[in-house]
Amino acid sequence: MSLSKGKILPLSSNGSEDDALMKIFVGYDSREDIAFEVCCHSILKRSSIPVEITPIKQTYLRNIGLYWREKSQLESTEFSFTRFLTPYLANYQGWAMFVDCDFLYLADIKELRDLIDDKYAIMCVQHDYTPKETTKMDGAVQTVYPRKNWSSMVLYNCGHPKNSVLTPDTVNKESGAFLHRFQWLEDHEIGSIPFVWNFLEGHNKVVENDPATFPKAIHYTRGGPWFDAWKNCEFADLWLNEMEEYLKETKKEIAN
Repeated sequence: MSLSKGKILPLSSNGSEDDALMKIFVGYDSREDIAFEVCCHSILKRSSIPVEITPIKQTYLRNIGLYWREKSQLESTEFSFTRFLTPYLANYQGWAMFVDCDFLYLADIKELRDLIDDKYAIMCVQHDYTPKETTKMDGAVQTVYPRKNWSSMVLYNCGHPKNSVLTPDTVNKESGAFLHRFQWLEDHEIGSIPFVWNFLEGHNKVVENDPATFPKAIHYTRGGPWFDAWKNCEFADLWLNEMEEYLKETKKEIAN
């Protein structure tokens, strides 16, 4: 299912014939269109496997009757709750990834896919994170809750029986705590991914001469350099370089 007008980004496989298509759903916020585009660009240019990227757009989901939840003052993005429709949008088949749009990928997504273990219902980076700031992004309230940022990048085993509960009705009616804390699952059904795949800018640290701490995906969770207030955040140069490359490629495509 395409959640925007043709905004699905396929990649021809550079790998072996048995490489399966990886479905990726990216949270889309109208205030962060460039963040979404750069996130997609960073995934696609480094991927050695076929990838299909679909934006999760709240306006589209409302228009087709899949999302009707009233907006809460605590929602900092347009995909705060729509993210949990990922298994439904993937037709409850195979594995699919959800990721916030404020990520920059620095490694081949195949490395992340290779971590998948079918015994789990979901897999994510299990952060122990309490933000110090009271606001983030463009002034949005910074909320604090258990398992914060766990839901910002999730590998969903869409066919797992437990994930069948994530219907549009559930996503529209259940509490934020139920959804963001994965309360439809038992703890042992949640697999762990190394923190470098959801490296929190301003929180996680690179240890010199320790490659295991080098980020594979940077999450600008406090706010990224596409916002004026965060132009000088850590790793801003990496994101800005990626943006420039994306814009140059887009300009070249338009010219051709």
